[in-house]
Amino acid sequence: MSVSIQAEDLSAAEPILSGEEMYRLGLAASTGGQSGAFDLVTAHMWFNLAAMQGNLEARAYRAELAREMTAEEIAEAQRLARQYLATHRPRLDG
Repeated sequence: MSVSIQAEDLSAAEPILSGEEMYRLGLAASTGGQSGAFDLVTAHMWFNLAAMQGNLEARAYRAELAREMTAEEIAEAQRLARQYLATHRPRLDG
């Protein structure tokens, strides 16, 4: 599967969050954060994206969550992660 992105779409896209920011969003989603409503699919998505950026803690949490999720939930989290990557551009530092 490949993702096709138009140049104008990419320039208008929001920057990709850092691995640490994604990890923190995953923690908030997995514990319910301030709202108290946890979302394992969203948590898995953020941990997956953070792990892709080298966050080892996110990799461990993602594996732990996967043991509690159905195959359909994991597939949805992966679809959401691909969607995020397709609609965000790399952050340009400097």
